[in-house]
Amino acid sequence: MKTLFSHLALSTIIGISALALTSSPVLAQDAPTKQKGHENEKGKQKGHDDGKGEHKGHDMDQPAKDKGKDADKGKDAAKKGGVAPGDAAPNFTLVDTDGKEHNLSSATQEGKIVVIQWFNPDCPFVVKHYGASKTFNDLAKNYGDKGVVFFAINSGAKGKQGAGKDRNVKAKADWEIPYPILLDENGDTGRAYGAKRTPEMVVIGKDGRVAYFGAIDDDAGADKPGKVNYVAKALDEILAGKPVSTSSTKGYGCSVKY
Repeated sequence: MKTLFSHLALSTIIGISALALTSSPVLAQDAPTKQKGHENEKGKQKGHDDGKGEHKGHDMDQPAKDKGKDADKGKDAAKKGGVAPGDAAPNFTLVDTDGKEHNLSSATQEGKIVVIQWFNPDCPFVVKHYGASKTFNDLAKNYGDKGVVFFAINSGAKGKQGAGKDRNVKAKADWEIPYPILLDENGDTGRAYGAKRTPEMVVIGKDGRVAYFGAIDDDAGADKPGKVNYVAKALDEILAGKPVSTSSTKGYGCSVKY
C-alpha cells in the first residue's frame, strides 16, 4: 500500500514539473531575447562598417585639400609676376638715362601702341640687333610715326653685366638709339612682366593689353637676325585692325641680370 502511494506521488510531482516548464513565460521569451541580442551584434557590425564610410568621407576631403594647394600655387605664381597675351599690361614709372621720367599709362591713355624691349648692352643677342642689322633702330624708324612708342628697359641690378647709368648712356650714344633706355635697377618692372631674357619683347595694344610677348624674331643665334620679325608682324596686324596671329613665342638671349 505504501509502495503504491509512493508511485502515485512521484507521478504527480513529475506531471506538475512538466506543466510548469511548458507554461513558464520567462523561459518562453528567452530564445527571442537571445535572437534580438544577435541582431544587436549585427547592428554593431553594421555600425563598424558605417565607420568605414566615415573613413571614406575623410578620404574625399583629400582632393579639396589638394585643390587648396593648387590655389596656393596659383597665388605664388601671381606673386612672382608675369603677363600673357590678353592681360592688362602692368603700369610702370621709370627714369631714363637722361633723368626723364616715363610711365606706361601716359602712352596708352593717348591711344599709343607700346613696344618694350628688355635691354642689356653687353648681351651678344642684343648686340646682334644693334650692330650691322640695326633691327631695333629700324623698327623705331618704320613705326615711330604710326603711333608706336618704343622703350628699352634695363632691369639689371647694380654691379651686374650691362647695368648702370653710365654703361647705358654710352650704349645709347654708340648705337644711336632713338628711344629712351629706362633703368629698372630694383627689377620690379621686369618681374611684373615676367621678363627672363634680353632681348625679350612686349607689344602693348591701344587698349593697354599685351598683344605680343616673346622673341624679336625666329633666329635664336647670336650672329644674324631671323627671317621673321615677330614684332613687326604684330604691329602690322594691330595697325590693320586685325588680331595678332602670333601672340607669343619662346624668348631667347641672355638671362635678365636681376
